[in-house]
Amino acid sequence: MSDHLHVVFDDSAMVAAGRGSPIASRLIDRAHAAAGLSLYGTTCALVEAERAHPGTAEHVASLPAFNLLDLDLSAALAVARDTTWAVAHTRHAATPTLDRPDGTLIATADPARWSGQPVRVIDVRSR
Repeated sequence: MSDHLHVVFDDSAMVAAGRGSPIASRLIDRAHAAAGLSLYGTTCALVEAERAHPGTAEHVASLPAFNLLDLDLSAALAVARDTTWAVAHTRHAATPTLDRPDGTLIATADPARWSGQPVRVIDVRSR
């Protein structure tokens, strides 16, 4: 188990960040200012976030702390088996890999979306 924390934002968390969610903003600030936290977003989630709230894609893509994950072959195969590209790509990004052996947490403003799935979430809704 690593001390480094990996967090992938789903489309709802990207929109929440664009709308000024304090929790999402703290994650982004922390990732930018200190070692030990890496943030990710999938290209499929970025597209859905942009559709839901225009301007989100440019905002997220401009953040230096964000690593955008492309739809590579393994992600495309995972997406092909699901009905929602953004959820499938985000779930795929959260699974353990050689680079992220513990997988990633999923930042979301819609925790119910992930209920019953084998993922760990961080709720970024403003309270």
